[in-house]
Amino acid sequence: MSIPSPLSTYFGQRGAHYEVCLHEHSHTSAQTARSAHVPPSLLAKSVILEDETGCVMAVIPADQTVMLRELGRMLGRSELKLADEARIASLFDGCERGAVPPVGMAWGLETIVDDSLEGNDVVYLEGGDHESLLRMSGEQFHELMRGQPHGRFCKPATTH
Repeated sequence: MSIPSPLSTYFGQRGAHYEVCLHEHSHTSAQTARSAHVPPSLLAKSVILEDETGCVMAVIPADQTVMLRELGRMLGRSELKLADEARIASLFDGCERGAVPPVGMAWGLETIVDDSLEGNDVVYLEGGDHESLLRMSGEQFHELMRGQPHGRFCKPATTH
């Protein structure tokens, strides 16, 4: 699959440089990290949340989970909940379910980035399908996310 058109356009307008890294088909960001031999702390994933005012994308490392109360407090939105798959699919044309690139701005979606992704030498992003990642320098990622709100709103995911 090629990079979704809104993402390709967004990157092109900003002169973003990235490398496409192919990997075996995966279903979750944790599987993607293992399959691509990437530390999950370097894989930025998107979490789509919604309330009565609309949707917001939280960008966090693949080995973390969103603290809804903390994020809601930061955004002044107390009723945030995970968006359902149908809603997400309707927002991100050109992306496979569960593989939404963590660049909501390319689709006009409010985006907030967890500070734990800052300071990495390299960051990997979902590429819109379940078989490719986009690799970019941490500096490039920081530049892309510079205009977005940042904060600490995630914690280590619990594994069962």
